[in-house]
Amino acid sequence: QVQLVESGGGLVQPGGSLRLSCATSGIIFSMYNVGWYRQAPGKQRELVATVVSGSTTNYADSVKGRFTISSDNVKNTVYLQMNNLKPEDTAVYYCQAHYSYGGGRQYWGQGTQVTVSP
Repeated sequence: QVQLVESGGGLVQPGGSLRLSCATSGIIFSMYNVGWYRQAPGKQRELVATVVSGSTTNYADSVKGRFTISSDNVKNTVYLQMNNLKPEDTAVYYCQAHYSYGGGRQYWGQGTQVTVSP
């Protein structure tokens, strides 16, 4: 059974930091591209950051220079370090694993709430 379990969300003041974690199980981690998405109330889910082939990172323009994605192939976990958080970063953050070798197979976590407020 495939599981992606996010943790690390919470309430933080503007300018603060949070580190999200996504522990995966049931997949061969190295065969998946992993990433973080977010969905704010009333908005569509959007890409935040991804790791492709274990090393190439991509970021949404809105988070470049503030967020850092990383992955640990031993712990089968992907992280999102979020610094200098802004109120507009408030959203539910989802972890995704996408099979790297075609076929469209992908898995999602249940999401973790991040709220940035004074």
